[in-house]
Amino acid sequence: MIDQQVSLRGGAARLPVRPRTGRYLVLAAVFVCAACGLVYELELVALASYLIGDSVTQASVVLSVMVFAMGIGSLLAKRLRNRAAVGFGLIEAVLALVGGFSALVLYASFAWFGESRYALVAFSLTIGVLIGAEIPLLMTLIQRVDRQDAGGAVADLFAADYVGALVGGLAFPFLLLPMLGQLTGALLTGAVNAAAGGALVLWVFRRDVSPRARWLLIAANVTVIAVLATAALLADDFERAARRAVYGDQVRVAVRTDVQEVVLTGAGRSSLDLYLDGRLRVSARDEYRYHEALVHPAMNGPHARVLILGGGDGLAAREVLRYPDVRSVTLVELDPTVTRLARTDPALSALNAHALDDPRVTAVTGDAFTWLRTARGRYDVVISDLPDPGISAGTKLYSAEFYGLVAEALAPDGRLAVHAGPPVGRPRTYWTVDASMRAAGLRPRPYRISGRQSGSAAGPDRAGDDADGGWGFLLAGTAATPTLGLSPDAPALRFLNVPGLLAAGRGAEAGRLSGLPPSTLVHPRYWDGR
Repeated sequence: MIDQQVSLRGGAARLPVRPRTGRYLVLAAVFVCAACGLVYELELVALASYLIGDSVTQASVVLSVMVFAMGIGSLLAKRLRNRAAVGFGLIEAVLALVGGFSALVLYASFAWFGESRYALVAFSLTIGVLIGAEIPLLMTLIQRVDRQDAGGAVADLFAADYVGALVGGLAFPFLLLPMLGQLTGALLTGAVNAAAGGALVLWVFRRDVSPRARWLLIAANVTVIAVLATAALLADDFERAARRAVYGDQVRVAVRTDVQEVVLTGAGRSSLDLYLDGRLRVSARDEYRYHEALVHPAMNGPHARVLILGGGDGLAAREVLRYPDVRSVTLVELDPTVTRLARTDPALSALNAHALDDPRVTAVTGDAFTWLRTARGRYDVVISDLPDPGISAGTKLYSAEFYGLVAEALAPDGRLAVHAGPPVGRPRTYWTVDASMRAAGLRPRPYRISGRQSGSAAGPDRAGDDADGGWGFLLAGTAATPTLGLSPDAPALRFLNVPGLLAAGRGAEAGRLSGLPPSTLVHPRYWDGR
């Protein structure tokens, strides 16, 4: 090793390596820190979208708060330029601890307190301040390592920073998330962050750091890495405890797929609950009210060929198959794990009466929008059993363009039934679905029903609908507005009847909001949903 004195404006670093080697090591630290910083950012966005919903809003909050905080961090870092090495080492240790624990604390806040918005803003602000302080300090360090004009140093730093961000951005969805999950992935990222920052200061700049500061940095980094490693070892136990806090003690199935988290609770068919990404989608206690109201009004007319969009739980298919003259049912579900559980889970398959094992049913894995673009043939009935329109990821499935594709797939006298959210609690969402269907040439008729029977829990998410004033549906046709009613060959129903259905139509129509613009792919308008 060569000990050289580098004379630069603002002081020289006494390096154990050649100046050019030191410069490359600083740029390597920039690369690693940038990758870790972007992983923290993406982790916050992903977990917030999963826990809170509305991915557009959560991404906007995280990104805007972090960028603002980075500016504050850059200003605050000016006070540390005279002690750039020690300041950078301590900042990286704190950032590693805060960023590493961000996912775990957000999940804990959601699980035990039911609210994670404030924690999200706090972590976005704190991480942003710490990331913002990195570049000014690294700029000072690289100028003390190797003689270089300011413009060249800035170019090198930002090049390493952007390339690191690219690697971190790709590593998160393709490596960390599928292999380690959100909690362990964030903890591992924190450990790498602490190791990179500590190694740069304690090796390259160790002669610029006093013995006392050196021991402080060693203790801080060892403590941070030890705490993160311990948390990683306990992550599975923590996740099980948090899951019990969210879903209760009867969790039977919990699996994270490429699409969502799928959780089944309850000991048997009568107590089964299905959660997707933390939201209750099916409650066995009264799901029949929802599915009878969604399916049977649309079956009033020809119904030989039926298309179900979503509905991978098989419950809408169960109701459709109660009509003996149904010849074929095509079910398009994005998540194959849901359809697999609908076939193999004893409680769920019993609840759907083994509908997906019926030879008339063909289950297709795919995005409903994409599938409709290449669909062949016409359907007498289309049942849209999709996630709530207030969830950003599903807004394209409630757009005018989507309903245009559905209209093309309908037979001339075909009907479309859509779950459109609660018309009382979120009227703008509900009537925007109506406007979007009309913009596609469909003629919808609204109706709403209560989602709660006496003494029972709320049903699907649908679950939130009941608290907002009932489940809202739209029944539409292409040639004419369909009549609310039941088919002459309708099976005996537990809940729905013609007088009640007509009253449901009058109740929904009474709250109509007119003049709302449709939601389109380039201008989504479902902003009052959850």
